[in-house]
Amino acid sequence: MPNQPPPFAQPGRTGPAAETAAGARTGLAAETAAGARTGPAAETAAETAAETAAETAAGAEAPAEAAAPTTETTSETAESAPRVRVVVAEDEALIRMDLVEMLAEEGYEVVGQAATGEAAVALVERLRPDVVLLDVRMPVMDGINAAEVITSRHACAIVMLTAFSERELVERAAVAGAAAYLVKPVSAVHLIPAIEVARARQSEAAALSAEVETLELRLAARKVIERAKGILMRDFGLDEAGAFAWLRREAMDRRMSMADVAEVVTRDVRP
Repeated sequence: MPNQPPPFAQPGRTGPAAETAAGARTGLAAETAAGARTGPAAETAAETAAETAAETAAGAEAPAEAAAPTTETTSETAESAPRVRVVVAEDEALIRMDLVEMLAEEGYEVVGQAATGEAAVALVERLRPDVVLLDVRMPVMDGINAAEVITSRHACAIVMLTAFSERELVERAAVAGAAAYLVKPVSAVHLIPAIEVARARQSEAAALSAEVETLELRLAARKVIERAKGILMRDFGLDEAGAFAWLRREAMDRRMSMADVAEVVTRDVRP
């Protein structure tokens, strides 16, 4: 309600009494107006505005809360990714320290250090790293001989390091199983690509070796099955299809492979 104009003084009321009455009427009008502004309608409007503001704030915070799990998941995935484990074998301490520092800065995990080829072989035997850095010239056992021993026992990528770029050394290193070759001084620009190339070559070699082993096993199984079929045909008068069916049925009944059943037949049935 708008403020009322001040009342006019009535005749006969002048002086302090009139001023008192006018003040009383003015105060009453002001209180009435204030009460109208702060009544139930005003309280309802204030509550509605507060609820709207709270809902708006909650809506603004919701996307941030929803996005938080994605960030945490990404961080956990990055932390859970296994690091490449490396053994460094270098007889010069300063060079070895530099190599370890470069690898650590690039995210590799240096699990062992050695100053001789013999110590490198022992570390690889115990730690089973993914990559081995070997200096060619080391005391007790040089890097090339160490590489030969390591590759004969374990599947890991080997990178040779040397201060010499002689063709004979490169060829010997390749024959020994080295997948990459670096001439010192070595920088991270060349070291990291060499390591990754060596790892890729090692993976390819391992896959090829597994494939060859599988083919060899299949060939051996086929040979023993053919021998067993021949024995069954000769000694029991079965034709080829019957001999094959007998081997398959025995394998199913005994829960063995056909190759194992055929091995028993060729071992127990005398020619």
